[in-house]
Amino acid sequence: MRVKLKNVFIVYFVVSLVGLLCALLQLGQPCDCSQQLRAERRRGWDRDRDLVELRGRGARGEPRAEGGGQALPTIYVVTPTYARPVQKAELVRLSQTLLHVRALHWVVVEDAAAPTALVGGLLAGSGVPFTHLNVETPPERRRRPGDPPWLHPRGVEQRNRALQWLRETRAPGESGVVYFADDDNTYSLRLFEEMRSTRSVAVWPVGLVGGLRFERPLVAGGRVVGFHTAWKPERPFPLDMAGFAVALPLLLARPTARFDPQAERGYLESSLLGGLVSPAELEPKADNCTQVLVWHTRTEKPKLRQEEQLQREGRGSDPHIEV
Repeated sequence: MRVKLKNVFIVYFVVSLVGLLCALLQLGQPCDCSQQLRAERRRGWDRDRDLVELRGRGARGEPRAEGGGQALPTIYVVTPTYARPVQKAELVRLSQTLLHVRALHWVVVEDAAAPTALVGGLLAGSGVPFTHLNVETPPERRRRPGDPPWLHPRGVEQRNRALQWLRETRAPGESGVVYFADDDNTYSLRLFEEMRSTRSVAVWPVGLVGGLRFERPLVAGGRVVGFHTAWKPERPFPLDMAGFAVALPLLLARPTARFDPQAERGYLESSLLGGLVSPAELEPKADNCTQVLVWHTRTEKPKLRQEEQLQREGRGSDPHIEV
């Protein structure tokens, strides 16, 4: 029995030693993980394909023939923006909407002496084709603390800068539609498909504006015959900035049409549209202007009293973290 146990121990020791030597020999040797790597590559390819399909559906930013027909007209969305605590949040939210619109180019114009890294970085990572511009509002047209919002309308110089860019870079007769989309409004995806067929100036209702549930053009026989509005209904075009789009060829053909920085309160939209069309020439969209597809929402100004207190004490939030 003693001999048998000794033999068993020797066999066990030899087998263990051989196993240990084999394991040591494998250290540093390449592993045959080809199947695992191929599976991972396939998953990566699937993710890339899904991303391309998401970004390229309808070739946003680049006109693409639909069903072998004519290319889709590009929608140029013009967004003026300015530095404030909620600026990035507003632009991120808007970019998430525009990301799903086919054949779209986003023209973002900062009210700044130079383009900022915050807006530039956001646009670069948005996945939306874009152009980043800037122009500073003259000091005499800036709002001062305590000024009512209507005293100096924001975004006038910025929208005009976008018009200048379009006239400098787009060819006469090139198809397209121009829409002025503020960064704090709310937009239905359907709105963009409604405006894509604009021939001159298209119009539709806007919700939560002018002290009403909605403002809208009144339509009879397929033509605009008046406007449902409560504030200064005598305006030539009693429309909100979010309530119309302009055909690019029309803008290019009328090089002097622009927003008047000196326009009377409520007449900013009319200052542009008056140089393009008459009210009778407006094109009603959104089921003869009976459906609300855009809302004039406003973000609540954040209360940062505690932040200001901590800053006075030298303990403010890290300024290097972008918000």
